Amino acid sequence: MAKNIVIFGATGSVGRSSINVLRRNREKINIVGIVANSNVEKLSEIAREFNVQNIGIGDPKSLIGKEHLFNKNAKFFLEEDGLCELAQLKNSDSILMAIDCAKGISVTLAGIRAKKDILLASKEVLVVAGKYVMAEASNNGVNIFPVDSEHNAIFQCLHGERREDIERLILTASGGPFRKFSKDELEHVTVEQALKHPTWNMGKKITIDSATMANKGFEIIEAHWLFGVQPDKIDVVVHPESIIHSMVEFKDHSIIAQMCPTNMEFPIENCLFFPNRNKNTLQGLDFSHLPTITFEAPNIKKFPCLKIAKDCLSSDSNACAVFQASDEAAVDLFLQKKIRFTQIADIIKSTLDTYSGEKNESLEDSLITLNKAKKIASDIACRLCDSR
Repeated sequence: MAKNIVIFGATGSVGRSSINVLRRNREKINIVGIVANSNVEKLSEIAREFNVQNIGIGDPKSLIGKEHLFNKNAKFFLEEDGLCELAQLKNSDSILMAIDCAKGISVTLAGIRAKKDILLASKEVLVVAGKYVMAEASNNGVNIFPVDSEHNAIFQCLHGERREDIERLILTASGGPFRKFSKDELEHVTVEQALKHPTWNMGKKITIDSATMANKGFEIIEAHWLFGVQPDKIDVVVHPESIIHSMVEFKDHSIIAQMCPTNMEFPIENCLFFPNRNKNTLQGLDFSHLPTITFEAPNIKKFPCLKIAKDCLSSDSNACAVFQASDEAAVDLFLQKKIRFTQIADIIKSTLDTYSGEKNESLEDSLITLNKAKKIASDIACRLCDSR
């Protein structure tokens, strides 16, 4: 019997890869709902191709005058309340969460409380609210399947293994486009340079985060919540070829690694069909033509966001939300060419040093922290801009 899924973020990079997978597997999985923030035209194309009637729009203004693009029987779910309702759609089995904003947290929790399995691709959900999301998933008997290639690799490596046998998790990182740059060269990195990732095709925000290695910092935090492993047992190694997506070392010092081409359709397909392996038509690895596989330690002095992430995890629940918020504000300003590349990490550190909020006792506290920290980071950035 076919499964039914709702895709949140259907027009983004993960959403597009998911649509490709589902296009090949129409007889096995039905798309019963799709969501975008404002790309109504692209969303309507998907709706028509897959005959989807349940349509979620984050920004309702983008829908005005375009309702006719959808089937006349289309039902629209607007803004955060509507998206939460769509996450609880009665005839769905799971939701793929690929929207990176605070509303993604509330929508994910709505889906969990409706007993929907979650295919999670949104970093903010666990970085800001990992404690609450994982607790709700456990209480409701819901599976969280990690879509990110690194966490999905660990998920695959751990299948059938005992958690008490884990020695450490090893997240691999491409190192981004600037791993060989000097500190002086990093000062003059342009937006155009930073948006040219050497191995992955991603959205602008995540591409900049990869270049600063803040993205790998977020992944450390996510791995902690997903797999219940403490920060001192989560390492990062730079692997420029991006063939090994992550590894797990066990207490006998054996290491299991997961390998596949740099194509997000592989981890998405794993999540969609777990615990089964679905035969696909994707091109696999040809070991006779692989480049040399290399590894190196990350340079924390040039890319301090890795240490910041571990410090945040070891600190308190405020710090991870502040890290997320300040990075979001700083990356936005860098993309607007208002600050230098190296000032992204400076703003994150300054915001963490400046922020003084109440201890987070609830999800609502975490969201308040997120908004406060964004304001503080913006103020710090404005001062930096004025001093240039």
